[in-house]
Amino acid sequence: SAGGGRVETRLSRRRLAVLAVFSCYSLVNAFQWIQYSILSNVFAGFYGVSFTQIDWLSMVYMVAYVPLILPATWLLDARGLRLTALLGAGLNGLGAWLKCASLAPDRYPLTLAAQAVCAVAQVFILGLPSRIASVWFGPTEVSTACAVAVLGNQLGTAIGFLLPPVLVPNTPNDIDLMAHNISIMFYGTAIVSTLLFFLTGVVFEEKPKYPPSHSQAVLQTVPPEDYSYKQSIINLFKNIPFVLLLISYGIMTGVFYSVSTLLNQMIVTHYEGEEVNAGRIGLTLVVAGMVGSIICGLWLDYTKTYKQTTLIVYILSFIGLLVFTFTLDLGYLIVVFVTGGVLGFFMTGYLPLGFEFAVEITYPESEGTSSGLLNASAQIFGIVFTLVQGKLTTNYSPRAGNLFLCAWIFLGIILTALIKSDLRRHNVNSGIMNLDVKAVSGDS
Repeated sequence: SAGGGRVETRLSRRRLAVLAVFSCYSLVNAFQWIQYSILSNVFAGFYGVSFTQIDWLSMVYMVAYVPLILPATWLLDARGLRLTALLGAGLNGLGAWLKCASLAPDRYPLTLAAQAVCAVAQVFILGLPSRIASVWFGPTEVSTACAVAVLGNQLGTAIGFLLPPVLVPNTPNDIDLMAHNISIMFYGTAIVSTLLFFLTGVVFEEKPKYPPSHSQAVLQTVPPEDYSYKQSIINLFKNIPFVLLLISYGIMTGVFYSVSTLLNQMIVTHYEGEEVNAGRIGLTLVVAGMVGSIICGLWLDYTKTYKQTTLIVYILSFIGLLVFTFTLDLGYLIVVFVTGGVLGFFMTGYLPLGFEFAVEITYPESEGTSSGLLNASAQIFGIVFTLVQGKLTTNYSPRAGNLFLCAWIFLGIILTALIKSDLRRHNVNSGIMNLDVKAVSGDS
């Protein structure tokens, strides 16, 4: 029955393999996103282009996402998890091999095209964590599973900060050596991403044999013809708490994208020749964030305090960015490491919080659709913030760019405080709420 949950629920052993493979190819995709920006001065020299053109190699990820997210979430709902996963992993590998063909100073357009293919792959990757968590994991592990799936992407960004400066030192006087070093990075990525594509084909299935939770059991009793993708989008935009979360999530994640893309320029402005340390600071930012993500995921599974946790993490991110901004030019790199770590802990810890909060306040709408819209919002804010912060950093100083971001995060705090939280999925799993299944396709 829909409300009482008399359906047998069981956890599948395969769920951990699905989560692991997804996290790995998501990792490689994020690595490919940041590998150019953390070496912006090296690649600008190699391809003979401006810093703005190198920034576009990161921003193409954000630009591709916005028009493609609705077709991608439709595909996830209409054709399912397995096909979406294969597309993400396959395009990721294709983009990586195209980069291997762009290893000459006159081939910037090809490397941009290759990065665009990886950007399309990302559209099929970023919306999956909450879907994988909901479809494969039980009620007491769903937030943690979502955090681990988001973690793969963050770990990729971390490795993208750490490895490229080590593999490709700046050798402006020896372009051949530079090309050789870049080729090691490009070919290595291509081989790993191809292997992961084949693993995805082996491991991914549409869903487990038995639903892992009562909320999934309810959704699985809905005939596919009763589900309307268009109606689902309309329902989400009528849901005021979700719209407030959509904007506040976009602001926070957009700020994170902007800071990550411009980190090399910010650090090198105040600490000349410190490209490797800029990468290490980026690594610190992301690793601290990964710890934050897992702690937030475990905390949510334990307490279900979605709104309170989200608001507190938002406020602490604001304080973290202020401290980072005013200590960046003190001349002590160790201070930047510490403030970057604190900033990353809260800012990245927020990502799975936003996903899970959205699923709670929008159940029984599709997790892929709510996640997709959150990510689209993040990409739009990310593009605007990166362009404006980049301009302010170049024309004035990194402080001017960071203060611009602080003002936006303050607005995000206000919006988060206004969200009314109604924990729909949690109530179904607890048997508190008898959900009429027809609500899935009508006005929920």
